[in-house]
Amino acid sequence: MAIDPGLRRLALHTLLAAFPGHTAPGWAGELLAEGLAGHTLFGANVGDADQLARLTAQLRSARPDALLAIDEEGGDVTRLGHRTGSPYPGNAALGAAGDPELTRAVYTAIGADLASVGINLDLAPTVDVNTVAENPIIGTRSFGADPALVARHTAAAVAGLQANGVAACAKHFPGHGATISDSHLELPTVDVPLAVLRERDLPPFAAAVEAGARAVMSAHIRVPELTGNGPATFSRAALTGLLRDELGFRGAIVTDALEMRGAAASAGGIPRAAVAALAAGADLLCVGAVVDRALIEAIAAEIAAAAGDGRLEPARLEDAVARTAALAAWSATPRPAGTAGSDLGVAAARRGMIVEGDPAELRSPLVVQFTSGHSIAEGRVPWGLAPHLSGTEQIEVVAAETTPEALAAAAGDRPVVLVGRRLHSSPAARTLIGKLAAERPVGVVEMGWPSSWRPEGVRVFVVTHGASLANGRAAAEALHLHHAE
Repeated sequence: MAIDPGLRRLALHTLLAAFPGHTAPGWAGELLAEGLAGHTLFGANVGDADQLARLTAQLRSARPDALLAIDEEGGDVTRLGHRTGSPYPGNAALGAAGDPELTRAVYTAIGADLASVGINLDLAPTVDVNTVAENPIIGTRSFGADPALVARHTAAAVAGLQANGVAACAKHFPGHGATISDSHLELPTVDVPLAVLRERDLPPFAAAVEAGARAVMSAHIRVPELTGNGPATFSRAALTGLLRDELGFRGAIVTDALEMRGAAASAGGIPRAAVAALAAGADLLCVGAVVDRALIEAIAAEIAAAAGDGRLEPARLEDAVARTAALAAWSATPRPAGTAGSDLGVAAARRGMIVEGDPAELRSPLVVQFTSGHSIAEGRVPWGLAPHLSGTEQIEVVAAETTPEALAAAAGDRPVVLVGRRLHSSPAARTLIGKLAAERPVGVVEMGWPSSWRPEGVRVFVVTHGASLANGRAAAEALHLHHAE
């Protein structure tokens, strides 16, 4: 059946596509000229600043008001710094520092970095309240576990980004902080009454709305009392009833990536997920990272068909296009609002760090970094102290595949500094640390979401609240392992 050209164009105007590589394939520009809202850029699209600026200019030559989006949260989720780590600490460190003006300054700097390379929609900040310590997907991406604190820093982050003409997108509505599973892989459930959601998870989103956030991202999570059996992304009660009507949000509702299993598997494929999201009240649909022209055409065809057969009200599609167009018009010309000093990120990381004990007891140590996995949101980004060590040896081990004796032999008579993420959740790492601390001076650097665990006998315990390049530098300085050139 032929697709109505007008409906196809409207459908395209609700989609964020993606492509691999440092230059755009021909179809990416052709679809922009035909109405596509824009593209999401990922680490695979980012080489250096000059290359990225050329890429965004190439895309804008096809559509001057193209939405060019990226997940640049600072901290552990970075695309601009995917090769080295972010030069800024993430939200957990900023929340620990406790100064919203510092948060505003860091996000102003991130916004300036994005504007300078032509990116006008940042899929940040993460404003989830991380109330479950073992949350596998949020963790250090959150400002903290206290709703009021997260709300204060949310408002500051939104203001900082948008000072540069870069639209902020507060995520993941109605709150991904109490989940124990990853919506990239399955549909998590948060089974709490709406009263709990309003008290615990919604205050940061209300703060984002009040601060003028241009976009809010929906979460592929199920809250049975609100969303029934499906995710919030497909829930009219969540997106239209709660976000639009109750919180008064008037900007663009953006979906998390529809390729994620929490969405695609729930709807029976990405094209149907797109229709379900639009019908619920979403305006701009992130397809995901694995995209080609055929997929975009299939999604557009499904949206157009749904608008013709009653599954999607044409007025709802037109409303989504109008909101997406308003977002594009506001962010069409991002403008760097000055540049921050190069030491802002490290200074912020220092303020968000906790150092317990006396680092002088750990002179000339062996640094042992425990390997750790990464979430899909983070990707493989370098982390740790290695880039900042001045003449100090570091080795990397898998906690479950080494022994205290092996580490003691490697260290000789030196103290040992053990570096990891979520060390408290690794029985093997806890055992190694405890046995080493009973025999020699030991320090621990926790670069993940922290806990109250403090192993007996450890002389120094450092909590960085994140594993960015800036966090690593601050920790190395605190342990006197980094010396400025």
